[in-house]
Amino acid sequence: MHRSSTCNFMYGDLTDKNTIDKIRQTFDNYESNFYEVLLYTKSRTPIWLYMQVAPIRNEKDNVVLFLCTFRDITLFKQPIEDESTRGWTKFARLTRALTNNRNLVQQLPPLSKTEVSHKPSRLAEALQLGSDILPQYKQEAPKTPPHIILHYCTFKTTWDWVILILTFYTAIMVPYNVSFKTKQNNLVWLVLDSVVDVIFLVDIVLNFHTTFVGPSGEVISDAKLIRMNYLKTWFVIDLLSCLPYDVINAFENVDEGLSSLFSSLKVIRLLRLGRVARKLDHYLEYGAAVLVLLVCVFGLVAHWLACIWYSIGDYEVIDETTNTIKTDSWLYQLAVSIGTPYRYNTSGTGQWEGGPNKDTLYISSLYFTMTSLTTIGFGNIAPTTDGEKIFSVAMMMVGCKYAAFWHYCSWCQLW
Repeated sequence: MHRSSTCNFMYGDLTDKNTIDKIRQTFDNYESNFYEVLLYTKSRTPIWLYMQVAPIRNEKDNVVLFLCTFRDITLFKQPIEDESTRGWTKFARLTRALTNNRNLVQQLPPLSKTEVSHKPSRLAEALQLGSDILPQYKQEAPKTPPHIILHYCTFKTTWDWVILILTFYTAIMVPYNVSFKTKQNNLVWLVLDSVVDVIFLVDIVLNFHTTFVGPSGEVISDAKLIRMNYLKTWFVIDLLSCLPYDVINAFENVDEGLSSLFSSLKVIRLLRLGRVARKLDHYLEYGAAVLVLLVCVFGLVAHWLACIWYSIGDYEVIDETTNTIKTDSWLYQLAVSIGTPYRYNTSGTGQWEGGPNKDTLYISSLYFTMTSLTTIGFGNIAPTTDGEKIFSVAMMMVGCKYAAFWHYCSWCQLW
């Protein structure tokens, strides 16, 4: 199985069979070890090699391949006497070894006199990398200009998680503010939303200076290519999502139609969830992560549907043409059942007032969507108008699809 891994095509008269047996045993036992072995080049020139064997394991802790690292250490060994150098003096053989390995001095770190005078095993210990340390070429980061950030560095990874958390915050608050037509007159919420907008704006600047992986798997660090790639992909969506809609909408003198337009434009921020899906794709191979993700998606979908369910009821509860209230709307029936009915203000604004507060309306909407998605449906909140019934049918279909998908994912995790 591992015969070719022991480099049997490089064996010669001076190759130690005991060392070869130990190397073969290392492969058979899936161990990590290092050896000094004498092999022969294509021209039958003997060379000493420092060989390190490191098993590579997958996420299931199974060895899938071996990483073998070779270093020419002939310079540090006793001069080898072969047929071509037989009869040469020791100094002549050493001179030949130095000539054949003149590039080795530039590759290996300088050794002190104490290290050179030690036995070969001490040299092997000095060159030992350890099975838990990656080879040097894996540790070296690609050379990038000073203003370019590597997309996998610690800072960028932490920053991406901050953006993902703020994206989830946006995915929750934007549908709520659009459906319930809330103006952020509260100073604390207005400042918080403004900080989120500023962070999204800083993210745009960072994306213009962050490397990305090219089609062939290479890391692209050229500034011009990075900017062109970002402009073609996420720039427009990111720009529209960081505009300060809440700040503009907070002013009292903003026209109602313009305010509704700004509220509707905030929905564009939900397109950032595409980045969330791309980020979480790396964790889908873990069973617990899939289950947690399904629960979060279910809650987020129920929240969105609750906002739509309230919007339908709010649109249909009052007939704009006759300025009368529809008694068959679920909002009217909820208001009557909890003792906060709608009333017509004849002396003041001449509009319908009263009804449940926004907290009660949201909780009731979320309760209805949860019971519909899980196909329970207690019936205390029920659709009555045509629009409500059509939406309820669509919502139950979504619930059935999600339930089937949930069972499929659970089955896949079990197997």
